[in-house]
Amino acid sequence: MTLRPALAFSLLLFSAFPASAQTLAQVEQEIVPVGAWGGTPADAARARRQTITHITLHHQGEPYKAGTDPRQYLRNLQTWSRNTKHWLDIPYHYIIDLDGHIYEGRKIEYAGDTNTEYDPLGHALIEVVGNFEEVEPNQQQLDAVVRLMAMLADKYGVTLDHIASHRDFSNQTVCPGANLYRYVQEGYFRHKVALRLAQAQAQAAPSASAITAASRP
Repeated sequence: MTLRPALAFSLLLFSAFPASAQTLAQVEQEIVPVGAWGGTPADAARARRQTITHITLHHQGEPYKAGTDPRQYLRNLQTWSRNTKHWLDIPYHYIIDLDGHIYEGRKIEYAGDTNTEYDPLGHALIEVVGNFEEVEPNQQQLDAVVRLMAMLADKYGVTLDHIASHRDFSNQTVCPGANLYRYVQEGYFRHKVALRLAQAQAQAAPSASAITAASRP
C-alpha cells in the first residue's frame, strides 16, 4: 500500500515521539484548579475580559526554597495580590512549581496584571517559581513550560512568534530572569512547542485517516 504524502509525513513525525507522550488534552487536565489549592474565586464584575493572542513567560523574582508548600505559596500570593496590590487576583494565569506541577491562578478569560508599563490584555501569563537572575530553572520546570505553552498555543491558536516573555514587552524589568530568558531568547521554547504541536497533528492524522476509510462504502 502506498501512503499519501501528507499521511506519510505525519507518520514520520509521529515516529519521532514516544507513544506514551502526554496529549495536549491531558496537559489541560493536569492543571491544579484554584479550589484544590485553597484559593477563592475572583470578583468577575471587576475583571477585564480578554481573548488570548499571546503567551508570555514570567518568573517569581524571589527565592523559592525547596520544600516550600506551593499551595500555601499560592494562597499567600492571592492574599497579597488582592490586599496589598488591590488587583483582581493573582496576576498570572498559571504557576509552575519546582516539581513541574502546573497550578491555575487567575482565570484565563480575565486579563492579568503586572508591575510594569505593558498592558497584558490578550496575554496568557505563566509564572515559574524562583528568581532566575540567581538560579537556573530545573528540567521539570522547563518541561512544564513547554507542555503548557503547547496546550495554550493549540487551544487558542497562538502562533510561535507570539510566544515571548515579560521583558520582551517592557524596559522596566529583567523578568523572567537571565537564566530563564536565555531559553526564550535562543528559541528553545518555540522549538519545543513546535515539536509538541507536530506530535499532536501526527497523532490526529492516522485517526482521521482511519475514520475516513471506515466511512467509505
